[in-house]
Amino acid sequence: MLPSASDHTTHLPEGEITVAGDPAAVEQPQPRSTEGFQASRVLTLSLAHAVHDTYGSFLAPLLPSLIAKLSLSMTQAGLLDFLRAAPSLLQPVIGHVADRVSLRYFVILAPALTATMMSLLGVAPRYTVLVLLVLVAGLGSAALHAVAPAMAGRLSGRSLGRGMGVWMVGGSIGFALGPILVVSAVNFFTLEGTPWLMIGGWIASAILYVRLRDLPQLSPPARQAGSWRDALQALRPLLAPLVGIVMVRALMVSAQITFLPTFLIQEGSTLWFAGFSLTVLTGAGWLGALLGGSMSDRVGRRVVLFISMLSASVLMLLFLAVSGWSRLPILLVMGIMGPSVRTVLMAMVQENCPDNRALATGLYLALTFTSESGAAVVMGALGDLFGLRVAFTISAIILLLGSPLARLLPER
Repeated sequence: MLPSASDHTTHLPEGEITVAGDPAAVEQPQPRSTEGFQASRVLTLSLAHAVHDTYGSFLAPLLPSLIAKLSLSMTQAGLLDFLRAAPSLLQPVIGHVADRVSLRYFVILAPALTATMMSLLGVAPRYTVLVLLVLVAGLGSAALHAVAPAMAGRLSGRSLGRGMGVWMVGGSIGFALGPILVVSAVNFFTLEGTPWLMIGGWIASAILYVRLRDLPQLSPPARQAGSWRDALQALRPLLAPLVGIVMVRALMVSAQITFLPTFLIQEGSTLWFAGFSLTVLTGAGWLGALLGGSMSDRVGRRVVLFISMLSASVLMLLFLAVSGWSRLPILLVMGIMGPSVRTVLMAMVQENCPDNRALATGLYLALTFTSESGAAVVMGALGDLFGLRVAFTISAIILLLGSPLARLLPER
């Protein structure tokens, strides 16, 4: 009687199968993230994102007060945002390490570090101190954004667009809460009262320690993780259109996130209304992140990207054409459309580089953060030369002309 296939199979712990007599055929267990969408853990990472970005969003609403206090030019103000994002150049390196070993403590400590630095902006006595504070805060941001999105992706199973949407919801909530929080603190306690806000970041890191300290290793075994060359080869079909999309969006993102409060104050708004407007814009992002990520799983990444980019440019031109409270509904819709671009692109780079998720995400986010922060310097210079209204118009026209780049991305 011929032996059955089962006679040659040795059953090992779950996830490992080998053929008798062939030890080299052992397959290491894959991360359990392939089993399905692990909602609780993805939500925990989204919480870390929310708390971190609450403090990360302090700079824009504080800029009008800091400009007045320290007599800064628009170019100097834009340079602060560039310097805050400069450490993001380290994200590919951090991500490359995170694909091999667990860097969960980067996620745990990031909220406390960023909260401390950004809460001290109000008491900075000179511009050089502001530079130091935003640089250190940028290190916390680079650590979080290089590691956590890849963790969330692995915990999302096949619902990668959905997982990236949930991750981005945290950032949208944080960017919505931050301006209102810091503007309220300035109104009640003046700039010198902002250091007390850092307490929330330390509490959040303590909670994240309890929730994430036992999170299992989610990276593939080191022998299965690809090299830098493998990652770049996998991303090559995406690179040209990806870089183009990031570049044509950069001025628009700078206008929306960095200079919106300053623009509104120049147009006669109060500091509170300027901060509230930024909250409306960023607060609507959670819906855009969820809808954009989930829709891209169904109708395709390129379709969602094209619609989002085209809509954002048209909405900016409409925003500039009206005034007062009538701008808020436009900011609301603009906030819904914007985050879906980053959500979809993060899903695409992880799909194309599944064994180097953190490295791929780090490369994409490093490109994004440095481009957008560099655009903040350009936006500031344009504002000094021609005024922010002209600079905002230029950002909308560039994005409008660049929206067809979405069609150049490869099919899923």
